[in-house]
Amino acid sequence: MIMGSRGLAKKKKLAKAARKIRRIPPFVMIRTKRRVTFNRRRRSWRTDKLRIPDSD
Repeated sequence: MIMGSRGLAKKKKLAKAARKIRRIPPFVMIRTKRRVTFNRRRRSWRTDKLRIPDSD
């Protein structure tokens, strides 16, 4: 299915999920004195599937 035929709600959820899988920026490590070193909510696109219903 091409992206143009997906609903707006699904596109927004996919975009939010794409923003959440980013690594943390280096200034966060500096600011927290390396207490925060990685993103706990990191998700692999291949193994961890999103359960977004197909509302077409």
